[in-house]
Amino acid sequence: MKKVFLIHGYGGEPNGGWRPWLMGKLAREDIWACAPAMPMANEPKKDEWVKEISRQVGEPNEEVYLVGHSLGVPAILNYLETLNPELKIGGVILVSGIIHPIPGKDRYIPINHFYEKQFNYEGIRKICGDIVVIHADNDTAVPFEQGEELSKNLSCNLIPIKDGGHLNGSSGWYELPEALEELLKMINK
Repeated sequence: MKKVFLIHGYGGEPNGGWRPWLMGKLAREDIWACAPAMPMANEPKKDEWVKEISRQVGEPNEEVYLVGHSLGVPAILNYLETLNPELKIGGVILVSGIIHPIPGKDRYIPINHFYEKQFNYEGIRKICGDIVVIHADNDTAVPFEQGEELSKNLSCNLIPIKDGGHLNGSSGWYELPEALEELLKMINK
């Protein structure tokens, strides 16, 4: 059974932004999806988030797909680094992901431990069947350059969204058709 896990970001919640819409669309395709509440979303701890993703996913396999937004992206990358390199999952969609500290963003200092070291991009790439990065060209929370860098480091497609902000509810994003389209391509391969 295909399973999709949607991981929200810093201060986020499972039913925020486009996650309910995406889960509804996937349900119409008979694809199981859930958006777990990540522990202490306003004071997140990397190890707790990785443990929660692991608990939710259970035994990872090629029928598992992960979708992360903002801090959910490095949380997923950290989770993938814990997996046996022989394992494979179906795919990953990384939306507005932060992968290193942003100068001048002191409010992010409490979450810098999520991306304090360079990720093992090669190892992550080998575990994931497909990877897509989605990032807005005018994101003021996480600069577009981080999306470009993430895409380059993972040797995957980058889908730029014009004037999308942080691609969250605060930016007016309650649907994200690009994520649905890419997920369905991965799942229906």
